[in-house]
Amino acid sequence: MSNWSAKNPYDSKITECYVLNGKGSKKETRHIVFDLGDSGLDYKVGDALGVLPENPPHIVEELIEIQGWDRDHTVTTHKGEKDLYTALKKDFEVHQANKKFVQSLANKVVSSGMNISMSIVKRSRNGVDWNAEEEGDLPPGLTTSMPSDDPTSQVKAILSDAKEIENYIWTRDYVDIMSEFSVKYSPEEFLELVDRLKPRLYSIASSHDAHPGFVELTVGIVRFNYHDRQRGGITTQYMADEVVVNETPVGVFMSPTKSFILPEDKDTDIIMVGPGTGIAPFRAFMEQRVHDKATGKNWLFFGDQSEKTEYYYKDEIEGWMDSGDLYRFTTAWSRDQEEKVYVQHRLKEHGAEVWEWFEKGAYFYICGDKTYMAKDVHRALIEIAIEHGGMSEADATHFIEQTMMREQKRYLRDVY
Repeated sequence: MSNWSAKNPYDSKITECYVLNGKGSKKETRHIVFDLGDSGLDYKVGDALGVLPENPPHIVEELIEIQGWDRDHTVTTHKGEKDLYTALKKDFEVHQANKKFVQSLANKVVSSGMNISMSIVKRSRNGVDWNAEEEGDLPPGLTTSMPSDDPTSQVKAILSDAKEIENYIWTRDYVDIMSEFSVKYSPEEFLELVDRLKPRLYSIASSHDAHPGFVELTVGIVRFNYHDRQRGGITTQYMADEVVVNETPVGVFMSPTKSFILPEDKDTDIIMVGPGTGIAPFRAFMEQRVHDKATGKNWLFFGDQSEKTEYYYKDEIEGWMDSGDLYRFTTAWSRDQEEKVYVQHRLKEHGAEVWEWFEKGAYFYICGDKTYMAKDVHRALIEIAIEHGGMSEADATHFIEQTMMREQKRYLRDVY
């Protein structure tokens, strides 16, 4: 059993970090490989890898500049005494504002007739750019402007309830807020308000049996622009832009799963639904099933924008198809035809066979976006039970949510 953890990570090195997308893609999805070296770290398919990020250098520099701080000033943190730049870079979440900091504005802001507008810009959600075309004109509850030119009134409006605070920090980081309200903090004041830097967890995309000594990820690199400033996902940008392959130490640890596991009986059939980067654990599942010589059938549903640019792991998938290890590969390329097609549509199209697999004891797995995709897939399963199982709405819901998910534990989810 390894002693490595979030508080005591193993300093690994990235040995590979390459883009999986084809030319012309609007996305940036990378395959990233970590060397486990002499760590003794082990994992099973379905586990996650914890990665400790660092803040982007330009965000740290902007903070120091706008506040007029001395980057070499010594501060005391939860990890001991450090110079301010290092503390901001490695120990605190400074890429995104928190509620506690916004609430502190009540004691900092004085009336000065400033005009503060709230511009709504493209935002990233779960590694996919938020798009008004698909999700509606504005995120739910998001307002477009403050009610007054007076900064004191503006702060009162922002702090009027928790939802307003969430709306306000939707597109803002600390530099934005400090700039809008011309507020100043001492380094010590600021560090008391901000959150500690936390690791991020990523579904592992490899079997340790297939890649001894290494752990592999499928990662969507998150990039966006708020208020004419470049931002992004803190860990994804760190791995893609700042880490030097085979040189930069990156803190990692294993986060084992207790539930998102393969069936013990290797004769059991499995259905896997993993659009986008949700394919990660199912690449691992397939590698493990091949290694174990499992005789159960494997059916993979995968979807993304276009076959030309988002067909991740094409050679491996086609190899599994040719060898018979992958019984069926069903795709949903949402932008390759006029009407958008997603994995839930493909599930319903194959509803009769999906139901037949359920009746024979197949396990059903889903990985990916919790907010939209997972809910749509869940609904599709209930509709399949109604149409092909001859169940009422109530019975179908009970079968999917209670029988399969809770009692039999053969409907398993890794959603985020």
